[in-house]
Amino acid sequence: MDEPILTVEERTAINSGRWFSSLSPSLRHDILRCAYVRRFQDGDLITARGEPPEEWFACAKGAIRVSSTSISGKQITLTYVEPGIWFGDVSIFDGDRRTHDAYAHGECTTMCVAKADFKKILASHVELYEALLRLHARRIRQLYGLVEDLNTLPLRARLAKQLLHLVRSYGVPSLSNGNEVRIGLHLAQEELAQLLGASRQRVNQELKSMEREEAIRIESGGLVVRDRQALMRIIELEH
Repeated sequence: MDEPILTVEERTAINSGRWFSSLSPSLRHDILRCAYVRRFQDGDLITARGEPPEEWFACAKGAIRVSSTSISGKQITLTYVEPGIWFGDVSIFDGDRRTHDAYAHGECTTMCVAKADFKKILASHVELYEALLRLHARRIRQLYGLVEDLNTLPLRARLAKQLLHLVRSYGVPSLSNGNEVRIGLHLAQEELAQLLGASRQRVNQELKSMEREEAIRIESGGLVVRDRQALMRIIELEH
């Protein structure tokens, strides 16, 4: 059975989220007041493509894999939603069905706001409309950036950018070496390849090349970024 309240760490993740922390105290209070907690195990389906939108979500712990399946049956991972990020509002706005599947990646905690409560909050807080417009504008900018990268950058540079993004979102500083950062989100090479729209074999080749250059270290438990500046130089050389 789900615990009805967030842990201290989960609440901190929600309250420190870049977007949520920009809202007024009264709006944050009203959102949290009507939100409820759901917990998932690795691989659990959170929402399914084609479902009517019934909830607005925030990730409070772990990660949420947003994906779709092609006509040929190939699974395509679009993004991993990190703690502090809110999602699922677009379908509530336009009234259409969910366009993607969302799965728990590792143990995951979400905060949920029912559609009826979401609309009540919108009606009483005009501020939320403006805040969501800013959130959607940021998403559109990110989407255009991803499309541009996919069409202009080689896999090596796209992989370097993705690793730096994962460091910012899930980085765990090394206690033994201040320059090294472990990526706390555990991704198999196949999952990383799906994010980049590439084959696992090609991603594996690029990772090994970066390891030889001492930019990263591949370990059984995941990836360690040894030299962030080296990754930056890879991106700059390809632009």
